Amino acid sequence: MIPQIICVVGPTATGKTKMGVALAHRFGGEVVSVDSMQIYRGMAIGTAAPTPEEMEGIPHHMVGVADPAESWSVARFVSEADVCVQDILRRGRRPILVGGTGLYLESLIRGTDFAAGSAGGVTRQRLQQRLEQEGVGPLLAELQTIDPDSAARLHPGDEKRILRALEVWYETGETITQHDHRTRQQPPRYRAAYIGLSFQDRAQLRRRIDLRVDQMMEQDLLNEAKRVWEHRDTYKTAAQAIGYKEFFPYFAGESALAPCVEKLKQASRNYAKRQLTWFRHMEGICWLDASAPDVREQAACLTNEFLAKG
Repeated sequence: MIPQIICVVGPTATGKTKMGVALAHRFGGEVVSVDSMQIYRGMAIGTAAPTPEEMEGIPHHMVGVADPAESWSVARFVSEADVCVQDILRRGRRPILVGGTGLYLESLIRGTDFAAGSAGGVTRQRLQQRLEQEGVGPLLAELQTIDPDSAARLHPGDEKRILRALEVWYETGETITQHDHRTRQQPPRYRAAYIGLSFQDRAQLRRRIDLRVDQMMEQDLLNEAKRVWEHRDTYKTAAQAIGYKEFFPYFAGESALAPCVEKLKQASRNYAKRQLTWFRHMEGICWLDASAPDVREQAACLTNEFLAKG
């Protein structure tokens, strides 16, 4: 039997946290955050990580588990999050995956088998040295010989993926095209019910996002962002998170505060659009109007129907 799990997805500011907690109460579950930035400690305000009050006594996993100086790959997140999911299942509880990072969610559900290699590995370092000495041309030409399908898909300016494709070949003897094809043929690790939250009125989503930013400012987001700015040379990934980099011009004395706040609101709205685009391409999501008064009951009914199928 493939284990059953519940997923609450959708763009930012649609009430995913509250929905996840409500379903966890209803179905004896625990929440696993699927958010690429909520993993970092000391960034709770800007990433909208759930507070202890919002958790309502429900255990939450993958929140504040990493130092901001760390740079987590999708592979590392999936590995760590899957340990949490398996532990929840072993204890007879129900995993409730909640978040808006679509790639992380899909990879976790699918049980993606990531190819060998890492940014700090010996092979990557050697390829990086070659890139600096020879330029990308010879590397792309080599990839065309090894894996023409991959080379054809990659733009010459996409140095990161070119190096990655060569690294996979050197470390495994399998092209990244072959690896991706093989992993797609594997059955998913989990059988998931997807509950999507959004608003029929896009203007309402924009208002919710703007209100959330205002609330974050009241909660002292500026001080949190300042800490990230002061450590921006070591917090390389965290410093790129929406909610922090928008204030860097203010801390550098290059901008007033108000334009930075407006920039954050716009960046958050743009991010919500990208999230919607990603999730709209996923199959099997049951979309609910987040503003509906009975939205939690609708989600509970969908969950009941899913679990009843066994």
